[in-house]
Amino acid sequence: MRPIVDVVIIGAGPYGLSVAAHLAALGVTFRIFGSPMHTWLTQMPEGMRLKSEGFASTLYDPDRSFTLAKYCSLQGLPYADIGLPVPLDTFAAYGQEFQRRLVPGLEDKQVVGLDRDSVGFLIRLEDGDVIAARQVIVAVGISHFQFVPDVLADLSKEFVTHSSAHHAFDRFRGREVTVIGGGSSAADVAAALLRSGASPQIVARKPVFRFHDPPGPLPRPLMQRIRNPMTGLGPGWRSLLCTDAPLLFHKMPQRLRLEIVRRHLGPAAGWFVKDQLAGQIPFHLGWRLDQAKVKDGRVQLQLVNGDGATQTLETEHVIAATGYKVDLHRLAFLTPAVRSGIRSVEDTPILSSTFESSIPGLYFVGAASANSLGPVARFAFGAGFTARRLFKRFANSSARKFVRGVSVAGIEI
Repeated sequence: MRPIVDVVIIGAGPYGLSVAAHLAALGVTFRIFGSPMHTWLTQMPEGMRLKSEGFASTLYDPDRSFTLAKYCSLQGLPYADIGLPVPLDTFAAYGQEFQRRLVPGLEDKQVVGLDRDSVGFLIRLEDGDVIAARQVIVAVGISHFQFVPDVLADLSKEFVTHSSAHHAFDRFRGREVTVIGGGSSAADVAAALLRSGASPQIVARKPVFRFHDPPGPLPRPLMQRIRNPMTGLGPGWRSLLCTDAPLLFHKMPQRLRLEIVRRHLGPAAGWFVKDQLAGQIPFHLGWRLDQAKVKDGRVQLQLVNGDGATQTLETEHVIAATGYKVDLHRLAFLTPAVRSGIRSVEDTPILSSTFESSIPGLYFVGAASANSLGPVARFAFGAGFTARRLFKRFANSSARKFVRGVSVAGIEI
């Protein structure tokens, strides 16, 4: 008889670590698997800065005892709640230190199988070990869900890669690289290419490449705060509803929820990247990628605009900064039986207000939960609500059988 753990957490990014810190405080026995802050350390451009403000770029433990602000203070690093962009390496190092302090039991192993069992679930690890668990929280972030347009998908990786395939860009020094995309990923990749000595250009379908506005003078005037309240997703009443009322979002009709997730907070780059790119690289805006082929060692891209006009660009390499699209079929560790048992919409799990899927005991958090709980789940800031919500879920009477002799008195739930 193998021992049964109460909860297994798959993933060790901001969501997985924040949830783990809350479960540890509650006394739930759990194991967490994954490489800490892996996506941030390996799949985002070296030297980039986060779009989210400092106060919205933290990880969460129940007492808020180890925030990004505290980490920066301890390390002697510059920090501001608003107006000072957070460097990627600072955020990643902070997440690793959060893990060391608050989730020391993290196991840096990959989950390769998740199946159902009479007691709950069986989790198979890359080293062949098998774990039995009553409940599982899938917190894999975005790393499984890279989206590459069909027109590029069949070309060799020698010529086309997704932006997540790169952290450093030195291999492109002196080369022509075309970046496809109209958001922050495209801007960050193009800026990193410039810093590495490459010659980038951007192609985007939208006629305007949007950059966020800088925060302006602080403190913000009263009327500005009333008209555009600051939230963890940026200023605005719509964003405030997303951050402060995800349970209200959950009660909305499904069609409306999907539309809000698609439309709210569309592609836009950080304000601090604009000066690095404006006037420095070519932008081909209002052009859709129609065809792509390799000829004589170069990629030929045929573009079409709204008037039906065409143009052809030649480049040495294409980077698809085309974002991520959650798709349960991309989670290879789910067995077919588990995957088929998950009710879904647009290949994303349909979740309860406590992140539980149609398979009892199987939860999805982070980007995979956005269609159920709102756009806040697409950002690191959403890890706070998620961790608190799961804390309450495991502390209520229906979950107390998973808490073994641990008093939760004194913990605000």
